[in-house]
Amino acid sequence: MYLNKKIFIYLSVFLSLILFSGFSETKGFDFNVCDSIKEIDRKCQTLSEAECRKILEKCNEYFEEKSAEIGRDISRTETEKANLKDQITNLQRQIQNLDYQIYQGNLAIKDKSLQIDDTQLSINRISLKIEESKNQLSNTLRIIYKEDQRSLAEVGLAGDFSDFFNNLTNLETLNSRLQEILRNTKSLRDYLEEKEEQIFIEKEGLERATAIQQMQRRENDQIRSEREGFLEMTEAQYQTYLREKEEVEKKAAEVRERLFSLVGIPEMEAPTFGEAIKIANEVSSRVGIRPAFLLGIISAESALGRNVGQCYVTDSQTGAGRFQNGSLLSRLMHPTRDLPIFLRLTGEKYSEFPVSCWIRICANTSYHHLVYNNITITSDGSIMCPAGYVPFGWGGAMGPAQFIPSTWALYEPRIKSVFGISNPNPWNVKHAFSASALYLSELGANQRTLFAERNAAHRYSGGYAWYSDQVMQRAACIQSFIDTGSMSSGCERLILP
Repeated sequence: MYLNKKIFIYLSVFLSLILFSGFSETKGFDFNVCDSIKEIDRKCQTLSEAECRKILEKCNEYFEEKSAEIGRDISRTETEKANLKDQITNLQRQIQNLDYQIYQGNLAIKDKSLQIDDTQLSINRISLKIEESKNQLSNTLRIIYKEDQRSLAEVGLAGDFSDFFNNLTNLETLNSRLQEILRNTKSLRDYLEEKEEQIFIEKEGLERATAIQQMQRRENDQIRSEREGFLEMTEAQYQTYLREKEEVEKKAAEVRERLFSLVGIPEMEAPTFGEAIKIANEVSSRVGIRPAFLLGIISAESALGRNVGQCYVTDSQTGAGRFQNGSLLSRLMHPTRDLPIFLRLTGEKYSEFPVSCWIRICANTSYHHLVYNNITITSDGSIMCPAGYVPFGWGGAMGPAQFIPSTWALYEPRIKSVFGISNPNPWNVKHAFSASALYLSELGANQRTLFAERNAAHRYSGGYAWYSDQVMQRAACIQSFIDTGSMSSGCERLILP
């Protein structure tokens, strides 16, 4: 059984190798180059960007297919593991049940043995009584015979006819009673002997049934041991598949990172409209949202990366900053929630990275009412709110997608895993598009309906209806361009100011 299992596993691996070999041959491409990112980089050094991109695309396609195939193997192995565990559990229950039945059977056999012993003792006692009755009957018959042999002359000489006939009558009565006792005793012995034979038969049946149960238990125990061996081998194969999938996904992430880097936009520069569409297509295809909707969001947030903020952090302790024109702003970035993450992202050059400004707003202490006027601005950039009001809100949103640092930190792991980006940068156009696409997908935009997209835009902004209307209008303009290659003058003014 173990040998058959091993043969099955080896055959599965062999067929997998044939599958991937066949995949390579059908594409007419040497996929050995995909196994090493260094080999890909070396090969790309001798090729044009377009040729390099083709290699990366084929390697990416290969790894996606391979990852999917391993994923199917993992799913199948998980199912097999679950089935084996269920079988082992059921066998264990059957073994426990058989143990109980065998125990009950042994007790019944022991009881039958005791019954046989008791019946045998009873038969022996009855046999002794039968012998005693026979002896008594024999003595009585001899006396009767002796009395019958006496002549009338002898009885007459004895002078007691009455006693003679009384004795003879009593002896006859005793003889009848003894014969009756003997018949009853023999009947009782016959009954006990039949009962003993019946108990013997029942005992033999119990012994046969118990022997069969013991044999079934041994068989089940052997099957359980085999299933446990299969489970151990399946678990080993499962772990092998997991390691293979991890390795494939690691290589795929490296390929995606190289592929993504070929969408040629300088890291800190705004893309052209055509470049933005190209990036949106690449990013959106990975998370299942509409490229036009993603561009509608980025357009509303930062004019497709042309306006990523007009303020700069100048104080690494308080989060205070300045406007682009040099005016001071005492309140810019949240000092505990966002500033530490911002400093991690930017390092010592934190003051050179543009972020969104804080809109000077004051709110009453219950935050139910906001005011934008009657606010006094001091020379150091501080503000004085009307009586009963305090400063409200913060700036500090970063890059084309306008993520605040604490939100960006939440999406860094997913940007790395989904897009293979090792060091996500919120000011990098490709990285920002990726983060926005992930967030919008989680907000439901991957349903690709107008209602779902409008709701996602509404939640993306924090609950502003005017914002979602603006996003949907921009997305419609961009979708029209994607479908027809042209854009109305009104859309041009909205998207390309």
